[in-house]
Amino acid sequence: MSTVAWKENGIPRTAFWRSENAAPAPTGIVVITDDISADKALRIAQRGRSLLWRGDFQNARQLMRALDRRLEKRASRSPQSTDPGEVFLANRKARAQRAAILGKILIPLEADYTVRLRRAPDAREACAHAYGQPVDRPDESSDSVGVETLVSLPELLGVISAYEWHSKGLEVAALGTRIHPAHGVFAPTRDEYIDLVADAPWPQGIDHPVVWDIGTGTGVLAAVLARRGALEVVATDIKPRAVQCARDNVTRLGLADRVAVVRADLWPNDDEAGHAGRADQARDTEAGDTDAGVSGRADVVVCNPPWIPGRPTSALEQGIYDPDSDVLHRFLSGLADHLTPQGEGWLILSDLAEHLGLRTRDQLLDRIDAAGLIVVGTRETTPRHSRAADSADPLHEARSKERTILWRLGRG
Repeated sequence: MSTVAWKENGIPRTAFWRSENAAPAPTGIVVITDDISADKALRIAQRGRSLLWRGDFQNARQLMRALDRRLEKRASRSPQSTDPGEVFLANRKARAQRAAILGKILIPLEADYTVRLRRAPDAREACAHAYGQPVDRPDESSDSVGVETLVSLPELLGVISAYEWHSKGLEVAALGTRIHPAHGVFAPTRDEYIDLVADAPWPQGIDHPVVWDIGTGTGVLAAVLARRGALEVVATDIKPRAVQCARDNVTRLGLADRVAVVRADLWPNDDEAGHAGRADQARDTEAGDTDAGVSGRADVVVCNPPWIPGRPTSALEQGIYDPDSDVLHRFLSGLADHLTPQGEGWLILSDLAEHLGLRTRDQLLDRIDAAGLIVVGTRETTPRHSRAADSADPLHEARSKERTILWRLGRG
């Protein structure tokens, strides 16, 4: 972590700076309390200075909401295009600007993650979940580095909210139980795609397939596929936190004997997964009828990549935005080499990007064809998230047309 410095009551102070989104360390820190007005705070933040809060915690939340309302009102006065793509880009830019301003509000954490402010919540367990267990630091003097760590208020509220989700879990109808997302791991709040996977038929002639779940996140699809009767599921994710989250979930569901979760960029790594040998043994026992597991191939390869071309601005947005559709393109280009002869790739993709003019259906089909794949069939559903019915959403027209599609792809 980097360090920051400022003066408080004429005394030089230093602290650690923490940001899960790799935001730059704050500069020009101004100490503020409950008596500051929202208009004055906004003027300070717009000059690029940061606001270190020393007042009542709930008042800090009120201030953040007041700033957000002002920024949203100003954005609404800007001329609105009728082109969906331009509306999307303008909306993204406005959201990024609002996030940058709101992120100027800083909250001090003590070494054990205590928030020593009036009416502050006990965030110690939530912070330990997100940041790791606190490490004892030497207290060399009252104003030494390490006495405090500064975090932005939006990040701290996100950490607390994520921990509540992790503790309570999210009900998944296809599993009949809850999945517990970890901080920074994309949560299955949009669950229509889960039903698509739960209901899609296995490839013809394969009753108990070896399945790979690429980019598993919480492990929800891996669990659904295992419950459906997959002989074995290998789930991959590039993020260590997601790998641990998925392992915890499949263990909690009693599926650890059939679901292996490994860290990999897309395709399972034989060295780490050890899945090929396990699949071979299972096939021998089961008298399997394909060569799944023998040569680094699977009967079903499932991938639910980020569905909007664009650059993510946070860890959670990495599950939505994919620069230049890199993950989608790499999945398609490598899929044929990882399928058994009868195998299928199940690509789960929202078509929102098409309605925003960011990708065309023909471009997707051309990519599929260029990868040596054919479309065996499709299944689609209407998103059930709240924004689809929100007429006040600037992107309502595009969202109202959105469909989530499961593309069943085979080798050409």
